[in-house]
Amino acid sequence: MSFIVVIPARYASHRLPGKALADIFGKPMIAHVVDRARESAASRVIVATDDQRIVDAVSGLNCEVCMTDIEHQSGSDRIAEVVEKFGFDDDDIIVNVQGDEPLIPGRLIDQVAAALEIAGDAVMSTAATAIKSEADLENPNVVKVVFSRAGKALYFSRAPIPYAREERFATAWHHIGIYAYRASFLKRYDQLPRSAIEQTECLEQLRVLDNGDSIMVETVDYDTGIGVDTADDLERVISLMSK
Repeated sequence: MSFIVVIPARYASHRLPGKALADIFGKPMIAHVVDRARESAASRVIVATDDQRIVDAVSGLNCEVCMTDIEHQSGSDRIAEVVEKFGFDDDDIIVNVQGDEPLIPGRLIDQVAAALEIAGDAVMSTAATAIKSEADLENPNVVKVVFSRAGKALYFSRAPIPYAREERFATAWHHIGIYAYRASFLKRYDQLPRSAIEQTECLEQLRVLDNGDSIMVETVDYDTGIGVDTADDLERVISLMSK
């Protein structure tokens, strides 16, 4: 299997500005993400950013860098620009490893890429893990996903879905924010009209479903790390890595 990891990393994060450069044991967070990506089977690792400070931070690391437009609204938009600039083939598989995931395991990256490779009619793949607590089910920052028996996503939501009349967690799944795409899909991604449900939920993956394309959902039962959205998240990551 051959695939490419692209790490979108913008500087002006709303909740934690400059978080890609946050210090974690003497290294910027983005460098830890590159390390995790290098633990996967990816043939190439590319950091896609909009800020020279991030370019400087990854200079000398075992990765490539692509400067992208500062106006992109999502990581998928930023990666689509990378696909265009690098001239990837339509069949290339691109994995989006977000720049705030310093604990993401390489095996998860490999698993999501493999899921897309064997899913002939899907344009994307992602991952999910079982929800086991009421707090996570009710938390709007824990995105939920419902998928078919064939593993195709039916809907993503910040609300607790599906509604359970009896056993609360029997079918509740937490969507993990990692995506693999076919390059051919990314080449037309910016032409897809933004959907009402995407804007209502603030979830970019809903644009894909609303426009009739399929997303495969790979289920996992191991620790996939935590993303860094806030200063508290950063402290949790530092605590976990210290152990």
